[in-house]
Amino acid sequence: MKKESEYFLDKEYNTIVYGKEDLNFKDFECCVFSNCNFSACTFLAVTFIDCVFNDCTFTNTKINYVAFRTVTFNRCEIKEVNFAMCDKLIFEVHFYNCILDFSKFYTLKIKGTTFNNCSLIAVDFMATDLTSVLFDHCDLYRSEFDKAIANKADFKTSFNYTIDPSKTKLKKAVFSLNEVKGLLFKHDVIVS
Repeated sequence: MKKESEYFLDKEYNTIVYGKEDLNFKDFECCVFSNCNFSACTFLAVTFIDCVFNDCTFTNTKINYVAFRTVTFNRCEIKEVNFAMCDKLIFEVHFYNCILDFSKFYTLKIKGTTFNNCSLIAVDFMATDLTSVLFDHCDLYRSEFDKAIANKADFKTSFNYTIDPSKTKLKKAVFSLNEVKGLLFKHDVIVS
């Protein structure tokens, strides 16, 4: 027997530590979550539409069956989270001042996503569609871009990336002259 979803509109949630199944089979629209901890959650049939997360923790959260539709994360810790298994229908997320280290966006289409002042250390962007993505002041140390499409992506103010142009589509992508060495690493040349 299929469980019915519960629907919540225009609600605010503050300083809540959620358990493993607390949010399952729930739909949230235009809701704001502040200082909440989702680390213990294993989401099942959860939808967030036009929601905002402020200062929340998602470290190791299992989000395999979640829909993020126009969702903004502000100052959140989102370490080791696998976004690759999220609902791909209208998947739209934006990150501001977040820590996303060791997270995965493998094979997702995240065109136009904003990463502003984020730590993206060792993030998996393999085979991801990054068309027109803005990486604004982001640390991309050891992030993987193999087989990604990063056409028109803006890396101009970001740093510590290593991207192989022979394995990543970069047409009209923007880079700063100071960080261009991140595109030449495999050629063992010195840029000074």
